[in-house]
Amino acid sequence: MGAWRNHVILLAVALLAAVPAEAAKQAAVPNRFGAIAYHRGSQSWGLSYDKAQARAASVEALKQCGHRECEVIHRFKNGCAALADGPKAAFASSGATRDEAETKALKRCGAGCKPIAWACTR
Repeated sequence: MGAWRNHVILLAVALLAAVPAEAAKQAAVPNRFGAIAYHRGSQSWGLSYDKAQARAASVEALKQCGHRECEVIHRFKNGCAALADGPKAAFASSGATRDEAETKALKRCGAGCKPIAWACTR
């Protein structure tokens, strides 16, 4: 019984030691930002990803969009985003993956919508 108890204690100590190491590893990974800009009338769109700052992501998306009336319609951090447009409106959503972001955007947009653009950070 003593050996079993020692194994349990060693396992508990190892697990507790791993938690701070994993938290430190996650903290060392910098945030990455992205944005989607869109002008529905001209169907112009622009996107950015892997930017160190949210503002830089918005500026880049507007540059990529190219139309003087483009607007940043969605910002995201450490994940993916997608833009869908249809007969009534355009919608953008975030998700952990491209598929999740596109599915959410299409669901919000409704019938007759199609995916327009997507982007993911690292």
